[in-house]
Amino acid sequence: MSYEYRGFEIRDEMIEKLNAYAERHEPIGDFLRAVLENDLQMAVGRADTSNLYNLPAYVTYLYNELPAACWGSPAKVKAWLENAQ
Repeated sequence: MSYEYRGFEIRDEMIEKLNAYAERHEPIGDFLRAVLENDLQMAVGRADTSNLYNLPAYVTYLYNELPAACWGSPAKVKAWLENAQ
């Protein structure tokens, strides 16, 4: 279930967390929240070595696979999490 983009890859467990967030509005950890909020400085600071290297795959995955309403700014992420059903 991993996601690959131009040699960059998102690990399976991270894809599962992103999909749970997008589909069921489940909270995510600090690194993924920073990625979803479009906070590059925080994402880099919170990333482990693998996720740091693979940030381009995250950007592509968000753009191509997740609803635009659930990522892109802190306000969008907050609203998405608050609107869990």
